[in-house]
Amino acid sequence: METRKDEGLQALGRKTQYSTDYDPSVLETFQNKHVGNDYWVQFNCPEFTSLCPITGQPDFAEIRIMYLPDQRMVESKSLKLYLFSFRNHGDFHEDCVNTIMKDLICLMDPKYIEVTGIFTPRGGISIYPYANYGRPGTRYELLAQNRLEQHQAL
Repeated sequence: METRKDEGLQALGRKTQYSTDYDPSVLETFQNKHVGNDYWVQFNCPEFTSLCPITGQPDFAEIRIMYLPDQRMVESKSLKLYLFSFRNHGDFHEDCVNTIMKDLICLMDPKYIEVTGIFTPRGGISIYPYANYGRPGTRYELLAQNRLEQHQAL
């Protein structure tokens, strides 16, 4: 994945250009000014859409992203553009959640991150995939293990 990590913020303050398919290159970061603090950053993205890879029908969800930043943080408009890029992308719910998490790990290298998808029922079934990650060899790896073991569906 290619990112604009060190080029400065490109999307903020410009006319919005929407990608027509999955595009992690729109993600941007900025410097965390509070590196010495552990603190949560949470994004609730209630208008996420993707396509079923089998039927091509739209799937709707709220995506919740929570992370403990380290050096870099994701810029919110670029995150919005990135999530919007899934609109014409065909993937299963579980794949979307894991892809989002992995792209954000690659982009920011957070101490800890978790992503939850709260997908609208289709065919009478709700799917709520959850994925998390804690930096290996640190206390955040244990945090990830504990949160996964204690995770309960909504």
